[in-house]
Amino acid sequence: MASNLDGVNLKIVSCTRCDRLVRYCQEISSVKKRMYISEDYWGKPVPSLGNHNAEVLIIGLAPAAHGANRTGRMFTGDMSGAWLFRTLNKYGFSNSPDSFNKNDGLMLKNVYISSIIHCAPPNNKPFQKEVDMCLNFLIEEIKLLKNVKVVVTLGKLAFDGYYKALKVSGYPQKSGQTKPRFGHGARYETPDGKLLISSFHPSRQNTQTGRLTREMFDSIFDIVKTNMDGTFKV
Repeated sequence: MASNLDGVNLKIVSCTRCDRLVRYCQEISSVKKRMYISEDYWGKPVPSLGNHNAEVLIIGLAPAAHGANRTGRMFTGDMSGAWLFRTLNKYGFSNSPDSFNKNDGLMLKNVYISSIIHCAPPNNKPFQKEVDMCLNFLIEEIKLLKNVKVVVTLGKLAFDGYYKALKVSGYPQKSGQTKPRFGHGARYETPDGKLLISSFHPSRQNTQTGRLTREMFDSIFDIVKTNMDGTFKV
């Protein structure tokens, strides 16, 4: 296990274990999208991002093919990121509502952002074996992020992946406790004593169809702010 989060990120960036994902990231970076044709794509696993002493951990699904796979920074350069950073800025967790590229001056405050998969998967659908292969990075992060009080999972895959990471990390469910169900705004105390809040992912398919509204997404961070003291007012 890496001794610090920078070490984990170095291992993430250099990972080549999933052949399908490696090929896809490289292909997208070569073909590119017309509007980004003059840009150099990152084209490899995207490291996690944020404050190492953060009290809030946010877990997404995976880098977008022309978003983080292009920019090299989590939730940067796509509409999902636009939604997330606007809300983070509103609640004081970032210094800017915008996230365009790695050199735009954005800084996170008291937040660490990771994901279940660190490579862009075709059609945003990783294989289960790819999720399992990448889970070790999240397990290491969970152990190293010692100040986290609240965890926000964006989407069901992130929710399921985080709960599996806890189990593999040695935090079994309490006797008689069943696995919590995913739902927007659902709240649970995790086996390691944190508050887990599940949210719909701010993807286009959710935001453009109205399944996830701005008010719904902001309400997640109302819950986060209310529970920053660790008293779990659920």
